[in-house]
Amino acid sequence: MSPDPEQSSRQVPSDPDTASEPDTASPLEAAVASDVTRASARATAPWFVRRAFPLIAVIVMILIGMAGTIWGPIYYGQQSWAVPDDLFATLVGADRLLHLNLASLYLPPTNLITFPGGALILVPIAAVMDAFGLVIHAGRQGVHPTGWLVAGPLETLISAVVLFAADALAERLGASLPKRFLLAAAEATALWNVTIRWGHPEDAVALGLMLYAVLAVAAGRPSRAAWLAGAAIAIQPLVLLAFPVLAAAVDLRRLPGFVTRAAIPTIVTLGAAAAANWSATIHAVTSQPNAPSIDHPTPWIYVTFLARPLSDGSVAAGPSRALSVVVAVACALCVWHRWRDERLTRVWSQPGVTELLWWMAVALTLRTVFEPVMVSYYVWPPLAVALAAASRTWRHLIPATVTASVLTFLSQVTWRNPWMWWTPMVVMLILTLLASRPPRSVSARSVPEPGERLAADAP
Repeated sequence: MSPDPEQSSRQVPSDPDTASEPDTASPLEAAVASDVTRASARATAPWFVRRAFPLIAVIVMILIGMAGTIWGPIYYGQQSWAVPDDLFATLVGADRLLHLNLASLYLPPTNLITFPGGALILVPIAAVMDAFGLVIHAGRQGVHPTGWLVAGPLETLISAVVLFAADALAERLGASLPKRFLLAAAEATALWNVTIRWGHPEDAVALGLMLYAVLAVAAGRPSRAAWLAGAAIAIQPLVLLAFPVLAAAVDLRRLPGFVTRAAIPTIVTLGAAAAANWSATIHAVTSQPNAPSIDHPTPWIYVTFLARPLSDGSVAAGPSRALSVVVAVACALCVWHRWRDERLTRVWSQPGVTELLWWMAVALTLRTVFEPVMVSYYVWPPLAVALAAASRTWRHLIPATVTASVLTFLSQVTWRNPWMWWTPMVVMLILTLLASRPPRSVSARSVPEPGERLAADAP
């Protein structure tokens, strides 16, 4: 079994240059040692006890989500179940991978535009459906699709990795049990938009792995963080927006190796798909088509060099997403110097981890800001990270929970005007970021002594 990424928050790696001088530790180092000591004490409980809240949350998600899709439509005069068709299109690609048909991964009807890992994580679900003799096909699934009874719970279970990662981070930040309970409820509410409503577990898995990468960086394990981040990118490249901020947390001497390791999973998986079918693979992952006639157009739809029209009526979102990555790199450069002390200590303090998470949420928000065509679940990644960043204190967590929950359901409205839908989405995201923002820069304030930190962490 592979090592648990959550273990990364339990040890302080020894530094041979400072091990012989324990009496000269800086206040930041003393505070970090106190944080890790308390984290080690909490880690003695069994895993299922420590992660009870996300476990309960995913069970409730499955029960309510399946009931809502099966029985909910009855109250709206519909006879068919409310099944996310996007999930089954990706499952077609997963089924092709299961049967080693890599050349057809990006051919219709998969509609796959993410990296191959997005279909790879669904191979176990495709295998279970094959074992039960359930036919996987894209498009409308019929009135009462039996496959949803298998695919729905399993894709929700796979998506729960982000719930466990957020809870592990809240534990690392010293959040009390009531705060972690509220965090699990808020994260599960927001996650409904991604899994049950739209059927995109790849977004949740990728972001969950990226959050585990934050835990690894915070524990002074950049190699583990690089592999986790690389796996996340290979599944869903949207996390590339958060990667520059994560890289800013790595010491400059280790940065080349960090980037190299993070690139390997994508190079291997995408290279294999391109070798099997070059034209289909390159077209899908570079043009990133999206249909303004189906989804929500934004004001950027009028900027042709960011939303290049395609022959089928869709637009290429690739240029705007490239611009978002460039701005994300600028965000990372802004915080590079501020995090110098944290990088030197190797194991990050709780305020440092909070600020790292918050800047990642800012970077992930850029997709909503610059995207020419939006779908409601696009707003979810920054919400998930911002909620984790807010988990340390009630005055951050409660307003962030309120704004994230309102935005999750507000995003479901069907307004078609480019300004009327996009504007409230951006405003609510900004409010969520403001609600979860750390009080002050880590490097701009003195780090409290361990006793003071204990008082600050109290509920």
